[in-house]
This record gives sequence, structure tokens and C-alpha cells, in this order.
Amino acid sequence: MTKLRRDAEENRAVILAAADLVFASHGITVPLDLVCKQAGVGRATLYRHFPDRHHLIVALLERGLEETAAKAVELGDRQDAFFVLLRFHAERIRSRSSLVDYWRVLDRGAPEVQRVRERFHQIFSPLIFRAVEAGICRPDIQVEDVTLLVSVLGSALRGRSADEQARLSLRAFELLVEGLRPRPAVHGRPAT
Repeated sequence: MTKLRRDAEENRAVILAAADLVFASHGITVPLDLVCKQAGVGRATLYRHFPDRHHLIVALLERGLEETAAKAVELGDRQDAFFVLLRFHAERIRSRSSLVDYWRVLDRGAPEVQRVRERFHQIFSPLIFRAVEAGICRPDIQVEDVTLLVSVLGSALRGRSADEQARLSLRAFELLVEGLRPRPAVHGRPAT
């Protein structure tokens, strides 16, 4: 790999880390000059990597997905990996509140949104299947339901303080887990 290419990749990573910090502190509508300042790069460098705010935010979403994928790999073949990964989201969602809000308003038909959603499903699908096969998750859960579950976790962002948001996201997670567990058979009818 050439030095120029390595430098470009390092700049991109530094910009993403800076954007993550700046957006978490000030929201996604802040002037991008704050991101440049935090990253220690000029505007031309920022725009060379990300032509606009939307592309920067989508890159942050994709980076978050790769962190989620890495966590899924770390969990290995655990039967409860689905639940552990949902908790991982619950614990991190507060620090990514501006991204969560942006995700909610994106055009679901846009190619970059489709790409993010497909990657999200690829990560969660085998974990759901494993949990269902192990009998620790209700059998009617679908991978598309995970988007709904993460949205419910995101509702905890309505808390008024960071502590309240953290408490609410974990409470939402606890409630979700109970709803995802298989239900016992009632009067001879099979459980769902």
C-alpha cells in the first residue's frame, strides 16, 4: 500500500472519529468546520472523503454496523448472541442519538439506506436463527423485526439527561427481551 493511500485511510478514520464526537456532543446539524477542527484537517480533506453531511453520516452508520459485526463475531456461537447484541445496541444508543434520529428520517428507498439495512440483517439473521433453534427466542421473530426492536431502544433517547437515557434504554431492552422469549403453551395450544 502506498504512503498516500495509507494517509488517506488514516485521514478518513480520523474524520469519522471526530464526527462521532462532535455529533454526539452538538448534534448532526453543527457546522462541519467543527468536525474539521476536531480532526485537525482542512475542509478540502473532509470534502475529498465525504462530499456532504449525508455521506459523512452514512459512513458513520456503516462504521457502527462494522462495530456491531465485530461484536457478533466476538460472541462466536453463543446461543444468546442475539440478546447480547441487542444489549450492545441498548448500551451504545445514547452516544449515537443524533445518528438514530437521522436514520429515522432517511428515505428507505435510497441505495445507501438499502445497503445499510441489508448489512444489518446479515449481521442479525444467523443470531436470530441460532436463538430460535436453541428455544430461547420466540419462533415467529423475523430479521426485519430487529429494525423495530432497535427503534424501540431508540425511544429511550427521550430521557432528559444522559443518566435517564441510559436507564430507559436498558429498561426498554429488558422489556424487549421478555417479549422475545418463547411463551409457554396455554391449554394445549403450542407456544409462539
